[in-house]
Amino acid sequence: MTKLKYTMKTDTLFKILFTKHQDLLKKLVAALLGINYESIEQFIIINPDITPEELGRKFCRLDINMMVNGQKVDLEVQVADEGNYPERSLFYWAREFSTGIGEGEDYRNLPRTIVISILGYIQFPNSYKFHSEFQALEVTTHEPLTDKMVLHYYELPKVPPLDSKDNGRDLWLQLFRAETEEDLQKIEEMGVPLMSEAIAAYRHVAASDRFIQIERALSKARHDEAQALWNAKREEREHWQGVIADKDTRIAELEAQLGIRK
Repeated sequence: MTKLKYTMKTDTLFKILFTKHQDLLKKLVAALLGINYESIEQFIIINPDITPEELGRKFCRLDINMMVNGQKVDLEVQVADEGNYPERSLFYWAREFSTGIGEGEDYRNLPRTIVISILGYIQFPNSYKFHSEFQALEVTTHEPLTDKMVLHYYELPKVPPLDSKDNGRDLWLQLFRAETEEDLQKIEEMGVPLMSEAIAAYRHVAASDRFIQIERALSKARHDEAQALWNAKREEREHWQGVIADKDTRIAELEAQLGIRK
């Protein structure tokens, strides 16, 4: 098997691909939200660019923020389990929700805010479902507190093999799950024009100079971040080693003064 160097889960490729091919993004969002593509009248990408500031920022996050029919939608891919993603995604939701109105506006004008997370790992091991949706509900009656809080999680390792080429959502998820050229070929062989279009766009972006340059810059930023973290841990370790050595020295001096022999 030929392993892909970059996949649809590569955050830089993901963002460049779907901000450049906005109709593909629109169809992806429609599939993940379970709505008709034709029903989307408003579709605006709020953060289409990858700025140098983003690439140099600690814990760079390349999500896509949108306005979809008056709703704020945040789409993100998370490859690895870092142990804090539920809290992170809730933080992302709160940040987007809290900026939905201007100063002095009525809170009732806050837009419905949706976070969609495509996960490359299993987040909810006690559930067999690959799609989980969370809202704010009363714990006993399940009465909704508000319909303005929605968090979707798609766990790629749980996605079953395709049983129909008519299931657009599962086709998209299989595309995100693909790790080899053979995986892509299987999807192409199903003869779905949308998937062929998406794969062609993926191949074009993966080979583009812009993507390669941005990916190199981001890789360097991540390397620098990891090096800074290692240096900080080393300095902390050396500090405490010095504290312990100093303590041992002072104890030895005190014992000598008191005539204590070991």
